[in-house]
Amino acid sequence: MKGGKLIIFSAPSGSGKTTIVRHLLAQEDLNLAFSISATSRPRRGKEKHGEHYYFMTLSEFKKHIKNEDFLEWEEVYRDNFYGTLKKEVERLWAEGKHVIFDIDVVGGLRIKKKFPDQTLAVFVKPPSVDELKIRLKKRSTESDEKINMRIAKASVELATAPQFDKIIKNYDLDVALQEAHDLVAEFLQEH
Repeated sequence: MKGGKLIIFSAPSGSGKTTIVRHLLAQEDLNLAFSISATSRPRRGKEKHGEHYYFMTLSEFKKHIKNEDFLEWEEVYRDNFYGTLKKEVERLWAEGKHVIFDIDVVGGLRIKKKFPDQTLAVFVKPPSVDELKIRLKKRSTESDEKINMRIAKASVELATAPQFDKIIKNYDLDVALQEAHDLVAEFLQEH
């Protein structure tokens, strides 16, 4: 596999990485396309197959693992697998796009390790764990138990920040959006 560049955004849930990635996708000068992840978890709310995720049954997901169809995959929570299909990245590269990922820290670092020279790995740091909890509660999409699981995981994820190429502190969204754009634009200009 070789093609365009890979831009990874990883962070604990509620850090603002999805908002940043959506903003970057809207910037035509960057020529980015979103890598849709595969998952074995059930759909939430108005999520659509092939737009938000490629939804699979647990057995379908495990079959793809066995066939080595993934660039990376991870069991993020028990029986909740997430992964990046190789054919998804190849499809976007074939369209002449650079690929941007909104991905968990383990998956992001795995891609960086496989493609060190063509990957920019960015960690989005929230103001605090307390602020994360407030943001997750505001979403009203998950139970308190799920939110507490995400908060516990956030502490572990925050410890991985130094392994990323760049860290963006998302204390002020407008500043974070500009910083993300500048980082990505600069990386894409490098050969």
